[in-house]
Amino acid sequence: MAIYLTEWDAAVRLLIAVILGGLIGFERERAAKPAGLRTYALVAEGAALFMICSLLIGNLVASTTGDIYDPSRIASTVVQGIGFLAAGVVFASGRQIRGLTTGAGLWVTAGIGLTVGAGFYIVAAVATILTLVLLHAVKWLEGRPPHGPRESSPDQEIDEP
Repeated sequence: MAIYLTEWDAAVRLLIAVILGGLIGFERERAAKPAGLRTYALVAEGAALFMICSLLIGNLVASTTGDIYDPSRIASTVVQGIGFLAAGVVFASGRQIRGLTTGAGLWVTAGIGLTVGAGFYIVAAVATILTLVLLHAVKWLEGRPPHGPRESSPDQEIDEP
């Protein structure tokens, strides 16, 4: 069954993706992280755009040939591509690894964008809220201020064999 999508539907999905990605990016910007509002908003928008494009291609294929097109094919390449981008922000220095949370945040934000692009707004909104809770509020549980000086934590250490 093909999902028919108008250009207005696509535009709304892009706007929602930018807003949700921007919310996460705003939190990262407030925490003075290297990737902020623009980066996260663009990742979400790009992922949504690829999903929308895939759905529109599916519509075109179905209407012209009657064949079934699998939109997950493009989505799977977004996951690989964002993994490469996220890996680029991870740096090892001695026994510490920096940027893991930024890389993971970019990866999750791409997932949110794909989810919005597919039209699952509630799932994307819940994922955004959970991401913000994990990025901000969980620091309280770790015993450090949400935007204070960083101390070494277990997820920053390089595991030794």
